[in-house]
Amino acid sequence: MDRVEAMGLFVAVADAGSLVAAARRLRLPAQSVSRKLQALEEHLRARLLTRTTRRLALTEEGRHYVEACRRILADVEEAERGVAGRHDEPRGALAVTAPVVFGRLHVLPALMAFLSAYRNVQARLVLIDRVVDLVEEGIDVAIRIGALPDSSLVARRVGSLRRVICASPGYLDAHGVPIRPGDLADHDCVTFAGISPTDRWSFREEGRELSVPVRSRLVVTTAEAAVDAAVAGLGVVRLLSYQVAAAVAEGRLRLILQRFEPPEVPVHLVSVETRFAPARVRAFLDFAVPRLRAQLQALGESWTLR
Repeated sequence: MDRVEAMGLFVAVADAGSLVAAARRLRLPAQSVSRKLQALEEHLRARLLTRTTRRLALTEEGRHYVEACRRILADVEEAERGVAGRHDEPRGALAVTAPVVFGRLHVLPALMAFLSAYRNVQARLVLIDRVVDLVEEGIDVAIRIGALPDSSLVARRVGSLRRVICASPGYLDAHGVPIRPGDLADHDCVTFAGISPTDRWSFREEGRELSVPVRSRLVVTTAEAAVDAAVAGLGVVRLLSYQVAAAVAEGRLRLILQRFEPPEVPVHLVSVETRFAPARVRAFLDFAVPRLRAQLQALGESWTLR
């Protein structure tokens, strides 16, 4: 079985929604398309398509596999252009992932500018507050916030972020301002399950790391919800500096316990290590890295004034 041919056929069927329509586009007999698709499923030992009353629908395995096929076929096409001496312009599908708020504020503008500059590139931006497996989920570039484990991924550092403690002016007026980390025992807290434990927060005092128990009045799973709850006066919140920058700048939240903040958190762009990375991936990294570095540097400089 020619795997590349089978992948192209499967993508055509998935796009067309039926074997007959795909066969028409490919100028092949429908029976031949059906036979090759069946051989592909037998090779993979997985069902890729199911029949509905009107059309074919992708199974969960089929949805994952069709995205991988698109990427592989784009890479094959680009490799062929490179051998033929036509490797001059990035093209094809680019997949990027980032944490939700950071992606919306910083990655999306860079990606839109990149797409404006490179008209033959199409992109998919996955905004999610968890670590994504690049190979398994078909991602080209990921933004990672935090220390990186040892891996085969290629990482480019673009800056760092502070872990800050905030509360609304109204809450602080009503409950008092914590002076030391231990004072949090007397305060309600809004905790974000995606950044740190919900029962303890870490601090640094005179070079020593402190682990302080906190009382979670509310636990949320998105930074936006944590910010909204803190602004509403529900309690003290701990988030990364970019997540609360707007609320602090507008006076809706006030920084506290700044001299006890733990070390800053690094931010990297990571990609799968390969000697023959597609031009679209190399071009996006070269395009996005200096922009993100400038944005994070500007963010850090603005916080030093507070």
